[in-house]
Amino acid sequence: MEKKRRRFITVCLLMMIAVVLEIAGYDLEMVTYQVNTGKLDKPVRIVFISDLHNSVYGGTDQSGLIDEIHKAEPDIIIFGGDMINSSGSTKNALTLVRKTAAEYPCYYSPGNHEMERGDRDEFFREMSELGVNVLMGSWADIEIRGSNVRIFGVVSADYHYQLRDCKKGLDKKHYNVLIAHEPQEIDSYLTKRGEPCFNLILSGHAHGGQWRIPRLLDQGVYAPDQGLFPDYTNGIYDYGGTIHIISCGLAKPFHMLLVPRIFNRPELSIIDAC
Repeated sequence: MEKKRRRFITVCLLMMIAVVLEIAGYDLEMVTYQVNTGKLDKPVRIVFISDLHNSVYGGTDQSGLIDEIHKAEPDIIIFGGDMINSSGSTKNALTLVRKTAAEYPCYYSPGNHEMERGDRDEFFREMSELGVNVLMGSWADIEIRGSNVRIFGVVSADYHYQLRDCKKGLDKKHYNVLIAHEPQEIDSYLTKRGEPCFNLILSGHAHGGQWRIPRLLDQGVYAPDQGLFPDYTNGIYDYGGTIHIISCGLAKPFHMLLVPRIFNRPELSIIDAC
């Protein structure tokens, strides 16, 4: 009888721990976005990875993320900035990049954390040597399933020359994708009516608003550069010819000790554009 009681208490404790971890935001969530473009001959699948902050999933081999990426069977992978922290190791992020870039076309534009590092140029070089297209005020073209896709990258709207140069490269014959880490700068990323535009903009940075209350505070309590009760932290926005997707990102709670995730699971984004 005593043994059954101990077993029951153990099971209850494990269930409580699982619930706490779920609420705190440790459990990875796959989020799929459907985007109707009218510009693609066949569907294109993008895996969007943002705000990893050197976190680990499934051990230091990053098998937890790698397995989910393989299951998604993407055409391309886009890394949306803050892959690492403003200081410290880059090993875990580079492990993920090494294993994905060996199998998929990969594109990357940095976030504010990379730009704060004194060794950022070394990190960018390592990313490039692994086969990743590093985009900062530049673009790269790829043909996917018969469609011409042009992928641009800017750090943020603060880097005005990067955004200016990218807008010069907009082409109505391509499906134009912009990697722009900071979502609150959306007004700067959009173009005037009638001009070529970015058809898809991918952002992170806001960590899903950190503390979220479903159906009450879906955008969360706080976001970097937006402060309390922010407007742009997660989800999909439609601006006519431009779709803006903001990922909650993959930073685990121990990377955000002051404002940890609550009801805000780390997100691996899958974008199905057709």
